[in-house]
Amino acid sequence: MSFSDFIIPVLFAGVLLYGLFRKTDVFGEFTEGVREGLHTVYDIFPSLFCLVVTVAAFKASGGAELLTGLIAPALSAVGFPPECGSLLILRPFSGSGAIAIFEQILKAYGPDSFAGRVASVILGSSETTFYTLSVYFAAVKAKKTRYALAAALLGDIVCALVSAVTVRFLL
Repeated sequence: MSFSDFIIPVLFAGVLLYGLFRKTDVFGEFTEGVREGLHTVYDIFPSLFCLVVTVAAFKASGGAELLTGLIAPALSAVGFPPECGSLLILRPFSGSGAIAIFEQILKAYGPDSFAGRVASVILGSSETTFYTLSVYFAAVKAKKTRYALAAALLGDIVCALVSAVTVRFLL
């Protein structure tokens, strides 16, 4: 056994001892935290559920492939590998979907190909924009998200273009 096997029990015991020392009702505080956490889950669940269903329907309907085919000429014109177009479209919506597409790119073109390297940089330097916005804005009950969404999507586009330029420069 190593020290890392004892980290959680030691932290747990430390919190209990600290609570006893401070004469705090540790169990009461714990249950209050759980109650607040469940309330947060209740607040964000509808938007999260809507996002998951929408992404699944978009992928299942073939919309992602259609949109990828439509933007492929524009991607090629700016030096972005069209093989990464589906990753570019799906990444703002779904992290797990983006990882599945990333794996397909690596299997088809290899990790050392231009497409594989660009896909790696995109996956490592971008965010699931719609997921993040829906969770955080639902948690704080924000209603006006227009400018945040536009700024985040612009950041995703810049990330994609800079990733292609950087990989080309470093190859």
